[in-house]
Amino acid sequence: MNLRPYQQQARESIQAQWEGGVRRTLLVLPTGCGKTIVFSRVTEDRVRMGERVLILAHRGELLDQAADKLAKSTGLGCATEKAEQTSIGSWFRVVVGSVQTMMRDKRLEQFSRDHFDTIIIDEAHHCLSDSYQRVLQYFEGANVLGVTATPDRGDMRNLGSYFESLAFEYTLPKAIKEGYLSPIKAMTIPLSINLSAVGQQAGDFKSQDLGTALDPYLDSIAAEMWKVAKDRKIVVFLPLVKTSQKFTRILNEIGFRAAEVNGDSQDRSEILEDFDNGKYNVLCNSMLLTEGWDCPSVDCVVVLRPTKVRSLYSQMVGRGTRLHPGKTELLLLDFLWHTERHELCHPAHLIAENEEIAQAMTKQIEEAGIPLDLEQVEKQAAEDVIAQREEALAKQLEEMKRRKRALVDPLQFEMSIQAEDLSSYVPAFGWEMAPPSDKQLKTLEKLGILPEAVDNAGKATKLLERLDKRRAEGLTTPKQIRFLEGRGFEHVGTWQFETAKNMIDRIAANGWKLPDGVNPREYRGD
Repeated sequence: MNLRPYQQQARESIQAQWEGGVRRTLLVLPTGCGKTIVFSRVTEDRVRMGERVLILAHRGELLDQAADKLAKSTGLGCATEKAEQTSIGSWFRVVVGSVQTMMRDKRLEQFSRDHFDTIIIDEAHHCLSDSYQRVLQYFEGANVLGVTATPDRGDMRNLGSYFESLAFEYTLPKAIKEGYLSPIKAMTIPLSINLSAVGQQAGDFKSQDLGTALDPYLDSIAAEMWKVAKDRKIVVFLPLVKTSQKFTRILNEIGFRAAEVNGDSQDRSEILEDFDNGKYNVLCNSMLLTEGWDCPSVDCVVVLRPTKVRSLYSQMVGRGTRLHPGKTELLLLDFLWHTERHELCHPAHLIAENEEIAQAMTKQIEEAGIPLDLEQVEKQAAEDVIAQREEALAKQLEEMKRRKRALVDPLQFEMSIQAEDLSSYVPAFGWEMAPPSDKQLKTLEKLGILPEAVDNAGKATKLLERLDKRRAEGLTTPKQIRFLEGRGFEHVGTWQFETAKNMIDRIAANGWKLPDGVNPREYRGD
């Protein structure tokens, strides 16, 4: 099975992290981009090196999926650690293990602490829980790979308390652009649902309260769904089994062919198969189908389980992002959730780089009243936010440009080169949060960046990488930016090195005054 280019890149990056001495690293791939295939091939690489590998997950479906993909893509068999099944005495070098089973002292103590050389955690956003940590601490000498579809920096910061690096990240917009996932159109249904009385638990809304809050709106929601999605194949996520069952009845009454599945459904596999084959066109569930279930023909997702947890939101939407013949896009229906808190996940959070852009996108989608392509909305919102931010920073930048300094402030540099990723950077991993090293500070100073304004190692690393890349591409240096912007030129960071050098030479030859006919506000380095 040939890997896609990004999958091969991910595989190589993970191995490079371990070879470089980083023991705990992360892989971030959107749902539907083949994370199981990637970690299967990584597993194969480690087995070829003579290692033993443990693949950990928290649900039986994920373990079965991992074992199946491993066998199909590499030919490797594996033993299982789950309930009464054990790998002890097995000659297989790969074990798929249920964390609920493995965490028990009695089970752990059957293994020596150095039994596994590598541990792979599927759905790694769960791995900070006590059960996972107990297993990871027992085999503390092993290399660890965490695999997750989490798209959010906040989640990444949490994971950064355990993992040391991000080996590879493939973003949802990139996957859509390169044709590996379906485009997403988001639409806000003009139905205001009041969540102000809903309590919180473990950082998210209480399911019980959500079910109660949602109940009065179910008929209206069903009617709105009929208007915009009656011909689509829909998955609906709800907070409670009883709410899911009630909503299924309402949908059937108005003309949908709806079915419901939950943890106690005896005929679950039959219902899923019938839905796959088109007997039903709506499938309702209470958070059962967030992981380990795929139906590529789904072309509409309705999230009636509002959440603040990006990883959970991403998992729900991910049930509809796979490609399928005849499918042109995924329609994602959002609602006007009325809450005093602003941290609720919306479609925008799937691809927005930061909360500012997400809020601008959400407003645009809410006001449109029709489905909008998420990528196009993000592009417009990002441009608007950057323009507003530049305006707000203009005075600050003017002040910086007037300062009698030989070095350029990082903010001025970032704005000049239009590096949104640098100016909005937040450290995620422990090493990134540490102070910059003396070597980093000296190198930054030598390259023309004011080192005192860089307060963490992660930012210093990113700046140095960007400066290296710019030098290789023949773009302007920080010192050129400082000099020319101090004389009124704008966005000198986008110019070529030679263009800036020529302008500085002209100014020098003119007694350090601007040459006649040069308007710095309009000059773009052409």
